[in-house]
Amino acid sequence: MLRIAVPNKGSLSETAAQMLLEAGYSGRRDPKELHHSDPRNDVEFFYLRPRDIATYVGSGALDVGITGRDLLLDSGSSAVETASLGFGRSTFRFAGPAGEFSELADMAGLRVATSYPGLVGDFLAEAGVSVALIKLDGAVESAVRLGVADVIADVVETGTTLRNAGLEVFGPVILQSNAVLVSSPEEKPGVATLLRRLQGVLVAREYVLMDYDCPVAILDEATALVPGFESPTVSPLHDPEWVAVRVMVPRTETNLVMDRLYDLGARAILVSSIHAARL
Repeated sequence: MLRIAVPNKGSLSETAAQMLLEAGYSGRRDPKELHHSDPRNDVEFFYLRPRDIATYVGSGALDVGITGRDLLLDSGSSAVETASLGFGRSTFRFAGPAGEFSELADMAGLRVATSYPGLVGDFLAEAGVSVALIKLDGAVESAVRLGVADVIADVVETGTTLRNAGLEVFGPVILQSNAVLVSSPEEKPGVATLLRRLQGVLVAREYVLMDYDCPVAILDEATALVPGFESPTVSPLHDPEWVAVRVMVPRTETNLVMDRLYDLGARAILVSSIHAARL
């Protein structure tokens, strides 16, 4: 069986579990359950702390897992990123007292508090800036006010929490992170199938199917407007001057494409959701 690590709590947990359900796998019924077997799909799920998943996968104890790119890089694990999963996005930045810092060199020799010492340490080492790293598990934004550190490195969303603590971001972005699928360096049987299923979920979320009737006279213009993944499906209708067209369209562009097709002369434009896909 393929042994898969899944976040047991935190911001990644619920979305990861839902994605696996949409990919056709069964899920645990009890949120306290730490192990779930899905013999029909020949997989086992292990529900672990997101921060530990890369370590388990890198050691070979588990075959593949879902975690954050930030946690993978911070872990120092030999696990490798196999695919981006498109959720759990976050941005890592440096922040310090307002007006005191403008570039990385300003931190030289100072104390930097973070929950990601591996990630931040590697970033600063590459930049040639030497600091004293202080590892904290949470509430990093309070470290400066309490005198524990001079600067912090943490996830920044709106920046409101930092401003309330009298801090402002400076310097380059440390990392743009999101949820990723990680696997051991030696790919195990079944990982390719899991990856195809998850990519199918991403496609189903990103695209819709669009059907429309189109005069033959404008078919080339219509299909140029919406070319689809490879090529639209074109079928004859009873009226030889019309054809039926089916094509995949990005979900965010649905109404704009419908307007343009209608203005061009297409009619009976219908949109359907995609529940699963293999491309």
